[in-house]
Amino acid sequence: MTLGLPRRTGAFPPPTPADDTADATLIGESLTDPDRFAGLFDRHADEIHRYVARRLDDVTTADDVTAETFLVAFRKRAGYDLGRADARPWLYGIASNLISGHRRSETRRLKALARQAPERAAEFEDRSAERVTADRLRPALAAALAGLGSAERDLLLLVAWADLTYEEAAQALGVPIGTVRSRLSRTRTKIRRSLESHR
Repeated sequence: MTLGLPRRTGAFPPPTPADDTADATLIGESLTDPDRFAGLFDRHADEIHRYVARRLDDVTTADDVTAETFLVAFRKRAGYDLGRADARPWLYGIASNLISGHRRSETRRLKALARQAPERAAEFEDRSAERVTADRLRPALAAALAGLGSAERDLLLLVAWADLTYEEAAQALGVPIGTVRSRLSRTRTKIRRSLESHR
C-alpha cells in the first residue's frame, strides 16, 4: 500500500475518452436510453475501484462498493448537473459516502499498519533511497491517517490518491471551495505534526 501524499499544485485533465463524448452527455442520454449509462461505467469503474480498494484494502468489498457507486449514480442521474462535463468528482463523492459505511474497517486497517515495524535496512539493498524512506514512513503515515476525522481523511485522500483538484474535491464532497482549502490546510498541519512526533 502506498501512502504518498503529494501536494497538488494544478489540475490535470481527465483522460480523454476514445469517443470524446462528455460524461454529462452520456448521463443526459441515459435519461431516455438507460443503456447509455454503461458508457460511464466503462469509462470510470476501474478508476473508482482502484480508489476504493486502496481505501479499504479489500478487493471483495471494493467490488461491492464500486458496483453500488454506479447503482446509486444511475438512480440519481436525473439530478446530475449536466453543465459538469466530467462526472468523476460526482462518482468519487458517492464512493466516499459509501466508504463511510466501512469507516471502522478502514480505521482498524490504518491502525494495524501503524503498528507494523519498518523493514530492516538490509532488506532494502536493491531499492532506491526514496523507496526506503517511503517504506519507513508508512507506519507513521498510517497512524496519522487513522488519527484524522472522516471528513479530513476523505478530503485528503480525494486530493492525494484520486488526484482531484480542490474544485473537484469540493464538488465531490458537496462543500464550498473555501472549506476545502481551510480543511486541507488544517489536515496537512495535523499530518505534519503526527509525522514529527514519530521521529
